[in-house]
Amino acid sequence: METLEQQTADTREEMVDIRKNFWDEVTVNFEDSVEMAESYASLKQQAEVLSERERTHRQAAMQLKTLRKLKSSPYFGRIDFQEDGEGVDRVYLGIASLRDAADEDYLIYDWRAPIASLYYDYPPGPAQVETPMGTVHGELKLKRQFVIRDGEIRSLFDTGVTIGDELLQEVLGKQSDAAMKSIVGTIQREQNRIIRDERSRLLLVQGAAGSGKTSAALQRVAYLLYRFRGTLSADQIVLFSPNPMFNSYVSTVLPELGEENMQQTTFQEYLAIRMGKSFKLENPYAQLEYALTSELDSGYQARMAGIRYKASTDFVALIERYLGLLGQEGLKFRDVTFRDELLVSADQIGEYFYALDSAIAIPNRLRLVAEWLLGLLKERQKAALEEAWVDEAVELLDKDTYLKAHQSLKRQNRRNREDTFDDFDRERELLGQYVVQEQFKPIRARVRKLAFVDLKAAYVKLFNDPAFAASLSGSIGKSLPREWPDICKQTTSRLQNRTMAYEDATPFLYVIERIRGFQTNTSVRHILVDEAQDYTAFQFAYLKRLFPFSRVTALGDLNQSINAHAASDENTGFAALAALYPQEETETVVLKQSYRSTRPIVEFTSQLIPGGNEIQPFNRDGKRPTLTIAANEEELHRLLQARIEELAAEGNRTIAVICKTAVQSAIAYEALRNDSKVRLIEKETATFEPGIVVIPSYLAKGVEFDAVLVYDASAACSGYVKESERRLFYTVCTRAMHELHLFAVGNTLNPFLGGEAANYYDVPGTRSSDTTPVHTL
Repeated sequence: METLEQQTADTREEMVDIRKNFWDEVTVNFEDSVEMAESYASLKQQAEVLSERERTHRQAAMQLKTLRKLKSSPYFGRIDFQEDGEGVDRVYLGIASLRDAADEDYLIYDWRAPIASLYYDYPPGPAQVETPMGTVHGELKLKRQFVIRDGEIRSLFDTGVTIGDELLQEVLGKQSDAAMKSIVGTIQREQNRIIRDERSRLLLVQGAAGSGKTSAALQRVAYLLYRFRGTLSADQIVLFSPNPMFNSYVSTVLPELGEENMQQTTFQEYLAIRMGKSFKLENPYAQLEYALTSELDSGYQARMAGIRYKASTDFVALIERYLGLLGQEGLKFRDVTFRDELLVSADQIGEYFYALDSAIAIPNRLRLVAEWLLGLLKERQKAALEEAWVDEAVELLDKDTYLKAHQSLKRQNRRNREDTFDDFDRERELLGQYVVQEQFKPIRARVRKLAFVDLKAAYVKLFNDPAFAASLSGSIGKSLPREWPDICKQTTSRLQNRTMAYEDATPFLYVIERIRGFQTNTSVRHILVDEAQDYTAFQFAYLKRLFPFSRVTALGDLNQSINAHAASDENTGFAALAALYPQEETETVVLKQSYRSTRPIVEFTSQLIPGGNEIQPFNRDGKRPTLTIAANEEELHRLLQARIEELAAEGNRTIAVICKTAVQSAIAYEALRNDSKVRLIEKETATFEPGIVVIPSYLAKGVEFDAVLVYDASAACSGYVKESERRLFYTVCTRAMHELHLFAVGNTLNPFLGGEAANYYDVPGTRSSDTTPVHTL
């Protein structure tokens, strides 16, 4: 550490000196080509030296940071392994490797090293490990765990195949922080399988709430960066998160392990970039807010049917059939004009396009059309030089434009080895060329961008005539929703108003990209998709074409499918995603153990969903969930305030009042903000911080809190009443790590709190054996 501290200080001084004196030794003479070349070489050399020093400083600083962490907690595990026919090797495991300076022997092995698999995968007894030299067989003599804090061993114990309950209890029993923590000391066998998978092109991870899916995925990134050091970098990995706040929540995991963060984005952010300013783009939270609050709107049923259908594999098949038809007929084009003169009509472009060989893909044919149009523009540009408007335009050139044109033409003359032009006619001719070039430049640019294709019309055509889509759907043996005519009206109306509904955004981009050619990203090697159950078939089809060479790790839980399209499992991304990859290249891992919440909370939440009995709670004791009934809204807010103060006094660092909708969140926030240091989480919130928050249900996904207060568990319309809201209610309740408290106004609860679930929560003021004094629908 002392060596590195000196090294970083020295390189920092060098970098400062180079930056201060960067221009001192450089002279620039634009008139002398030899001096220009020398100046360029000098600048290049200075920049390379600076870049090398910055790289050295960055690497040393990262290594120093890692050593400081090791000093505080050098290792978390030890295994004694005896290879067949050899002596016993004692191996210590930590977040990074550490070698003895004298003999180069490893004192501590990085948890990602091959030997560490023995720790995660085997109990004491026969074991084997894969190494670069082949499979090594032997016996695991000892498996020991340590809790080391601030350089002191706090506890140690021997354990079996699972990483011991003692260490998990120590980690999970703590209060939550503002950021997700590394779990390298508590990785379980199934999580290790996820982390070290190198074979699969598609890795599907289906896991119960709190099963460590996201944590394992982030450790997987750290493992891949370690395993393929030199050939894989962090900027070749992309994480698609559920929302911007989640990006903040997980942003510290990789740096904590000494790795750079991968690229992080949301699918919505990506859509917004690709859509540009062409449309006002709806976000998924606005769509979900509509689904949860607008049931009485006249077009609600048609909109919801449209959301579900446009998320389905049936709609993907319809679009593919439609794109096939556009290769034969029906693609719409725009006129190419110049100064109000029609140069090439849309009909002429269409005739030329469809006269080309239909075996050529649409994007390639459009490029041939663009070349043809550019040739016609070149001829028209030559003819324009003789037209009277050019002389008028030359006369009207302002001083700056004239000088700019004049300098440009002087450079052109030097390149062409021509004498400077003092002749008035020659100058006039060259300035005329400049004017004409500038006039035609935007037209040529639009042609190169294929602006002569009416891409919006290509998508809208599917909805202009309901019978047209019906005939296409019938030709592939599919049927349309019975609300299709109304779906068509709503879709065309929105697009005419330049509004893009969230359910239309990906299909729209998919259609136009298939027409003009996908702008694929071939540099990204791995993508991770969290909350994958909320993605549509179209979104995964789009991602696969966008990242054609990437391996995919998709994480999710079907029981937490809360988006508006998730009415049936066929519309969720898992099945649609799996269909995109060969079965032999796909690996599926199911995680059933839940670690986030205490046993009483997991026992309660598992009653809320079908098949919940398969979820295995981790044996961490805690308080039973509670249900508090308020007589009215005013009393509800008073009871919430009292509970928040109680939880804060007990040391809970993150307390969430989770509301169903953003509208409800605003009401709760206004009622609680005067008496507490409460923060309102909105869809634009980009950072996750400790404290007391009021948050809509759908923004709480993927995040955990010490204590959760469910704002409305009643049977009112503001509560969770419909069967389609069961998963949303389950998702809300599973955000709690240590305490879960439900609140309701009135004597009627939502239907999910009845039946067996009623045996797993307490109602304050009654004996635990009493019947709950309220009714469920």
